[in-house]
Amino acid sequence: MEQEVTLPVRGKEATKQSNKPKKASTNQPKGEKANKANAKVATASKAENDPNAMFKVGFLADVYNEKPSEKVVTRFPPEPNGYLHIGHSKAIAVNFGFARYRNGICYLRYDDTNPAGEREEYFLAIKEMIEWLGFEPVGITYSSDNFDRLWELAEILIRKDEDEIQDQRGGGKGQGRKRYACPHRNRPAEESINEFRAMRDDCLCDSFEGITHSLCTTEFELSRVSYEWLCDKLEVYKPMQREYGRLNVTGTVLSKRKIIDLIEGGYVSGWDDPRLYTLIALRRRGVPPGAILSFVNELGVTKAKTNIETHKFEQSIRRYLENTVPRLMMVLEPLKVVIDNLNDDFMDMVELPFSKDPSFGVRKVPFTKTVFIERSDFREEDSKDYFRLAPGKTVGLMKVPFPITATSFDKDNDTGLITCVHAKYEQPSDGPPKKAKTFIHWVSECSTQGSPLRAEVRAFDPLFKSADPLAHPSGSFLNDINPKSLNVFTDAMIEIGFHEVRKRAPWPAEAGEKAQDGAKDTARPESVRFQGMRVAYFAMDKEASEDKLVFNRIVTLKEDVGK
Repeated sequence: MEQEVTLPVRGKEATKQSNKPKKASTNQPKGEKANKANAKVATASKAENDPNAMFKVGFLADVYNEKPSEKVVTRFPPEPNGYLHIGHSKAIAVNFGFARYRNGICYLRYDDTNPAGEREEYFLAIKEMIEWLGFEPVGITYSSDNFDRLWELAEILIRKDEDEIQDQRGGGKGQGRKRYACPHRNRPAEESINEFRAMRDDCLCDSFEGITHSLCTTEFELSRVSYEWLCDKLEVYKPMQREYGRLNVTGTVLSKRKIIDLIEGGYVSGWDDPRLYTLIALRRRGVPPGAILSFVNELGVTKAKTNIETHKFEQSIRRYLENTVPRLMMVLEPLKVVIDNLNDDFMDMVELPFSKDPSFGVRKVPFTKTVFIERSDFREEDSKDYFRLAPGKTVGLMKVPFPITATSFDKDNDTGLITCVHAKYEQPSDGPPKKAKTFIHWVSECSTQGSPLRAEVRAFDPLFKSADPLAHPSGSFLNDINPKSLNVFTDAMIEIGFHEVRKRAPWPAEAGEKAQDGAKDTARPESVRFQGMRVAYFAMDKEASEDKLVFNRIVTLKEDVGK
């Protein structure tokens, strides 16, 4: 049974605050366009096969060559006033990845300069997401720890009574990138001291921590002049600052305020609702951390802002999962098939591989008189262009020795739904066996083997109807909500091979995917990933239990043409 629902709101967020918990031109010739397209594909393919491609060539390679260092030191300085989102994954990959590739170190520095917006849960979630992505900070620092030192340096600088100490501002709207002197440039020193004391600026933290390469996004580019000037005037160590373009995903919203609107309005269940693009939501949905890093690596790093459509992100995830997770048979909307010419106690253990890769191994599942197939794999009336099961038509059941032919079906007169299909097992008594043109997946009914396993499956579609929710004509992005963004299949079935997949998780085995359970390592639920053959990729949800399996759809097997 399929239901269209919206997950309920889970109550108010905790309010306890804490500062420190311990398109390109179309005028070029056709051949030139083709060559550029081929080059782009080749570059993406190279990046896909080399997880360090973004550090070997391009912007980050140039940054290192500009300032080679025996010991690279970087930092990731998030503000602990919300949960990290997909855009932050680029900053994490750039800073932590750059340091790791150059055998250096990276600090996690909480930019805790706005206590009113800080919560302990944000501090903890930031560190957790960094570790989930496979990185480990060499140390954790806090901007607020430097306030006294910054205050002292600010007073020294102001008392030098130099006109140029005042911040130079970038041009306003319509003034481009031109810089001009601040109107407060000539105000009394004491007044400036009071301003500095109020702001307690932390722009020298990179210097204090010995950062060799200060890598930040391009909105800080105009600040570089002041950044370097300040270090020179104070005669302190000067890191090299270089700026790269942000990563933005279209078709969703990433701002904290708008996500809170979604939560409080009951449109999503929380910060980890799988339809969101916060990192905790992507994790719960089942997206592997390696897939996110691979996606960033494929995009590369330049100074240009990167706007990526959500379906492009899903394409990258799909490629990543193709060869890294096992395959199982799962039926979302089961239709019962009784094979009438088999005995009631008939059972054949059928062997199926977990993957095209032999190293994944095999499993055995029971094939019996009663099996369940996908409801969409049967039609009451046959047609020449239909190759699955229909009255008089033969299909193969994956890895079952012989095919089946539908002979009749039962129907509920009230609902009009097919309740059971009757079939014949085409095992020949002599001569060659009957051949099937199409093979479909199935799950058998076998009480002695505990088959089938029953489950709830949540299939997620885009939360918004357009690529730019903020541009909705009504002025409210909430009016762009897709009312069918979540479909729940309450009667899904999965084969018993799932037991082994669960036992052998995480899939794939990556750093940051193990959860501590006392003295024993256990895989996090979302790391139990698999491909539902002919259906989609799935991961177990955190609400799953021993009594009830719950799965989230990560991505479909193929891109939805409607997206």
